[in-house]
Amino acid sequence: MLLWNLNLLLRQPLTFLVVLAATSVALLITLTIHEFSHALVADRLGDNTSRRLGRLSLNPLAHLDPVGTAMLFLVGFGWGKPVPVNQEQLRGGGRSGMAKVALAGPASNLLAAALFALPFRIGMVNSGPSLGFGFGGGVGGMVSLLLEVILFYNLVLALFNLLPIPPLDGFRVALGLLPRGQAYALARQERWGPFILLGIIGLGWFTPLDLLSNTLLPAVEFAANVLTGGRF
Repeated sequence: MLLWNLNLLLRQPLTFLVVLAATSVALLITLTIHEFSHALVADRLGDNTSRRLGRLSLNPLAHLDPVGTAMLFLVGFGWGKPVPVNQEQLRGGGRSGMAKVALAGPASNLLAAALFALPFRIGMVNSGPSLGFGFGGGVGGMVSLLLEVILFYNLVLALFNLLPIPPLDGFRVALGLLPRGQAYALARQERWGPFILLGIIGLGWFTPLDLLSNTLLPAVEFAANVLTGGRF
């Protein structure tokens, strides 16, 4: 993310600092909600591993991975510290329980996005064209910017994690929904998932074929407009 905004730093350093602060707050909120929800659902289903390890917490420091956080700030792609889950302790069966735990992360981000979209939907704040985030100066502009960035990252994290590619949450959800035979066949491909994911991301970085952005960003924009009533 910082690398994408170097020109802004050179042209408008104050605006860059405002965007950096808003992004920092948004990432802390988004990642914390996501990982806490994984831990909460696992705990409610009978696995207290996350509770014992201090992950059932809304403290962002409990969920930040140093490398993943640095990558988020630098290039806009990163990760939080995975929540440990013992699927043998989950009620309702391993595959089904893991699917519920996995789904909790994206679902919580979608719920958070809906909540942060409310001020736009009811007309309390207005988005604007500047920077693509509605920063128009003054307190109102900064509030709008912060809400838009939080909304944006919650939707990005939710929709990105629903992709059925390991190690993303969508993979565990797919394993829980598919019939046993198909789930077993999909599970055998788990070791290749990180390479597939990095390959897709790499296409966007080094070639004009940006499959991820070309599919994810339109979906994020559509969802944001639905939640805000077309005000995003």
